[in-house]
Amino acid sequence: MATAIAVSRVESEKTPLNVLTLIPGILLLAVVGYAGKLLEKFLNTYAKVHHWTFPNIEYVLWAILIGLLISNLLTVPKIFQPGIATYEFWLKVGIVLLGSRFVLADMLKLGGISLALVIVEILLSLLLMHALGRAFHLTPKLTSLLAVGSSICGVSAIIAAQGAIDADEEDSTFAISAILALGALALFTFPLIGHSLHLGDTTFGLWAGLGVDNTAEATATGALYSDAAGKVAVLAKTARNAMIGFVVLGYAIYWAKRGQAGAVGNKAAFLWKKFPKFVLGFLAISLLVSFHTFTKDQVTSLGNLSRWAFLLTFAGVGLRTNIRQLSRQGLRPFVVGALGEVLIAALTFGLVLGANRIWGL
Repeated sequence: MATAIAVSRVESEKTPLNVLTLIPGILLLAVVGYAGKLLEKFLNTYAKVHHWTFPNIEYVLWAILIGLLISNLLTVPKIFQPGIATYEFWLKVGIVLLGSRFVLADMLKLGGISLALVIVEILLSLLLMHALGRAFHLTPKLTSLLAVGSSICGVSAIIAAQGAIDADEEDSTFAISAILALGALALFTFPLIGHSLHLGDTTFGLWAGLGVDNTAEATATGALYSDAAGKVAVLAKTARNAMIGFVVLGYAIYWAKRGQAGAVGNKAAFLWKKFPKFVLGFLAISLLVSFHTFTKDQVTSLGNLSRWAFLLTFAGVGLRTNIRQLSRQGLRPFVVGALGEVLIAALTFGLVLGANRIWGL
């Protein structure tokens, strides 16, 4: 599956996009996502009518679980795969539109705190993953890919770094598989830990945004906790994503100096190429809302559109996670990734608690 993700991205750059091939998969995303929403409503209503004590489980979890059941118990025909792969596009659309729910004051406070924590998180994560890679005798470039993936934004960072440092396809596959498997685990473990410790929405959202690698999983993890936590998780993760160009550039220069990667030409052009453009869209929408460019009803509509985009995203998270395929990858990268993720989760949790004490989140 990880190889398929990498190959599909490369092929998409070489071949023109046929929109018709996307329709079946997008319809499947919509059906799975909406089924999760209907299931949430049905169970809550049924529990209320029959006077059950039943937790209010958000549609986010139901959409992911339905997708997981389909991808792991059934064989999803190839005709659906191109459309399912668009879940990342819907994720970016959702994040851009989510900017409508942040005013400038929120951005200045939480955005500044997030960026400060992100810088510390990246430095600690890179050092930790390289130490673990050496301890488990992983190849240097595989270690670099795991370090970039765990410190920035998971699969996207690994794919960006693979070409920049001329890493082998096999190394990229191992790293992506480890990151995907651990992201799936984070979806269920983070909210359980958060609820058991009675964390506030802002505290948990920051932790999810800092501690979960893939943007889709970080967004879903925050949303599973609460709507407010989901907002903060996206903001923290967006600040983290914005650093991808700088980190990948650093690795590209390092491997180029060792004669094991192509030389980096124009550094500014390199940074712009690697920079996630949806971050700018998120900031632009937030600024427009802050200056009252939109009416109240229009802001509400943008927020609702964001939720619908995330509905497709969360369905895609479940549909693209095949546990059997992930388990076929090498053990050592997964062990290094697992140990690293546990330690990073603990480190970021400490960072968030410290920020809470300093800034009163």
